[in-house]
Amino acid sequence: MDYQTTASTNEGTKKQTKTNKLKNKFNMKPTSAYIGATWGVVIIGLLSYCIGLWNANMELNEKGYYFAILLMGIYAVISLQKAIRDKAENIKVSDIYYGISWVIVITSLLLLIIGLRNADLLLSEKGFYAISFLLSLFGAITVQKNIRDIDFTNAKNEEENS
Repeated sequence: MDYQTTASTNEGTKKQTKTNKLKNKFNMKPTSAYIGATWGVVIIGLLSYCIGLWNANMELNEKGYYFAILLMGIYAVISLQKAIRDKAENIKVSDIYYGISWVIVITSLLLLIIGLRNADLLLSEKGFYAISFLLSLFGAITVQKNIRDIDFTNAKNEEENS
């Protein structure tokens, strides 16, 4: 008896497999659980930071300083994430915009560090503000990434269906 030891494939199967691999390569849509987790992270970070500021025993101008740093940091990391992603996708990004995005992210972190170092707060309070600030920045980056991935996947699916 002559047994075949390898599975034979025809050209149609090869093309179908190649098409499935390409679809999987471009199917970068994040899962619902990941999307929910990233929104949870950004909401928890922002709420904890803002509730901490609301309940803090500090002058109103000090609270405004920390809140402005939070807003500046969130905007800066979203802008930086977009610039990095654009460069990765070969979309033109000016070097000055890319550089300014990095400078503002680093500046917001330095301003927070300087403010907390000189603040009359307990060490645990300083740690709370630092961690909730970083959690907010991380959440903002991942939410921006998810939105970009979903838009990219939807655009690819529309191209394929057309």
